[in-house]
Amino acid sequence: MIIRIAVFATLTLATLAALAWYMLLTVESTPVYTGRFSNTALQGYDSVAYFKSGEPVKGSDEFSTIFQGAEFHFSSQENLDTFRAMPAAYAPQYGGHCAWAVSQGYAAKGDARHWKIVDGKLYLNYNRSVQETWETDIDGFITAAQGNWPNVIED
Repeated sequence: MIIRIAVFATLTLATLAALAWYMLLTVESTPVYTGRFSNTALQGYDSVAYFKSGEPVKGSDEFSTIFQGAEFHFSSQENLDTFRAMPAAYAPQYGGHCAWAVSQGYAAKGDARHWKIVDGKLYLNYNRSVQETWETDIDGFITAAQGNWPNVIED
């Protein structure tokens, strides 16, 4: 009887550990939009520059790092170091997919030229027209998108 309890306890702990590991991997490996023929996030724009300069700035291969499987480019060593220190703070929401599309329940590419920082987070949209729609109810669309993410990319 003691052996059965020990085996059951071991299997239960192993199952819980495996589940926790899976959940951690899922959070850390959420795909970043890079397009079909590239592994570059944000079409090569510097994600830190949106916060520091208030505009999109093209990054360089010289200053790059991998985050969540995608290559992020930066315009300076300083911005690269800033990103490496806190990547989740500077990476675009929803992996760089269009924020409005995610709120509607599907994934579409985000365009690095159509962006907005809301509550310290970077959001991208598909194009200017979609961004204008998104801006009519940003809080509502963000709330809806939060409920859909990351399921929209798993379908």
